[in-house]
Amino acid sequence: MTLTLRKYMLAAASAFALATATPTLAATELTVQRFFGACDAEFGTNTDVGKAVGECGIITSLINKFNADNPDVHVSVSTVEWPGYDQLTAQFAAGDPPDIVTIHHSVLGDYQSRGLLMPLDDLLKSVGIAPSDFTEASLSGVTKDGSIYGLPIDNWTMLFHINMDLFKKAGLVNADGTPKLPTSVDELMAQAKQFKEKTGKPYFVQNLANEVALYTRNLYTYLFQQDSDFFADPEQVKLNTPEARRVLEMYKAIYDNDYTTKDMDYAAGINAFLAGEGGVHLNGTWVIGDYTASSETSGTALNAGGYAVYPYPQLFPGTKAQYADGHSWAVSQKQRTPEEEAAIGKFLKFFNDNDFEWSRTGHLPAVKAVLESEEFKALPHRDTIAAVATLGTPLPSTVQRQFAIQDIIGQEMNAAITGQKEIDAALADMESRINELLANI
Repeated sequence: MTLTLRKYMLAAASAFALATATPTLAATELTVQRFFGACDAEFGTNTDVGKAVGECGIITSLINKFNADNPDVHVSVSTVEWPGYDQLTAQFAAGDPPDIVTIHHSVLGDYQSRGLLMPLDDLLKSVGIAPSDFTEASLSGVTKDGSIYGLPIDNWTMLFHINMDLFKKAGLVNADGTPKLPTSVDELMAQAKQFKEKTGKPYFVQNLANEVALYTRNLYTYLFQQDSDFFADPEQVKLNTPEARRVLEMYKAIYDNDYTTKDMDYAAGINAFLAGEGGVHLNGTWVIGDYTASSETSGTALNAGGYAVYPYPQLFPGTKAQYADGHSWAVSQKQRTPEEEAAIGKFLKFFNDNDFEWSRTGHLPAVKAVLESEEFKALPHRDTIAAVATLGTPLPSTVQRQFAIQDIIGQEMNAAITGQKEIDAALADMESRINELLANI
């Protein structure tokens, strides 16, 4: 057989094999949009979720694992800068929203009320997820007008993250080794003064530059503690009140007495706390995993004397409570094939089944069985923050434009606390600006 003939026969055999082979079915494509930062350099290809840490690392690894475990579905991920709602609104306006998107419980209503999100009751039921599987807090956060509009993945709140080495130096440790936390505004001021005198550092590390969210969450927590029903009418807020004035006076005194860091943005605040530049960092559940890892690393400021984390202390007479929100996966409302809906259901079930992995960030699980599990309870510091599951209080679900309201409150609180505006004027402007916003929805 000549070389030319052999080449011809091999080519013909290859062509026949290709023609008769079983065709490969194309994977169902889904677009997922999320915040939580970018960390592709470290976790971009990681599928071992147990090795991931932090919000970004865990959510990146979870989506990687979903794609690896489900070859019939392919998720394309778009990562947006937090919180990403301006971009999402523009995508809806252009008729090209992502299939699945991370949305705070407090923001779901903004999109659901305009018919932009798909109710998920039937889809969740089809993959074996029942409303009774969720904690009361997480279920209420995603329920709007009697239907579920997001798969809840957590509840979160703000916390006292504590450098125990500095607390020991300040003499603010109980006999059992726990931090001595204040039980009133006067006690807070006395402890902050003592801390500064003993350590030469501020009691608080706060992200006060370009960071409106911290101001707002602090205000909500201490209004709830005073039993202030400031959103009794979801369309008209009452913030020019004695209760709100007490909160602003407290934070202004903290600022004026240099009991807090100043002019730090979010990243600078984290770096300052990790470097031991203050005693208490006011930050959320989401940094517990990272701070715990730092405390277990030799040579770090948190490793020197330990790290502790607690809910905000009760500083005002009233109900023990604090502001809480949560994250969810929402699905855009648009025409889809049965295969696409099934793929979305598979994605939501995967995250529901992996709620424990997500809870390692520090967020409280949305799934009741995970919250009650020994595996979750064995995670560091969960014994001290577990009370948030019952303490956590959101704004009424009927309040619209909660992130826009957050911006207004933060701007006015900043002006009052830094002395640019009188407290009464700031509260009056805060109230009138929010009510004008709500009147024009």
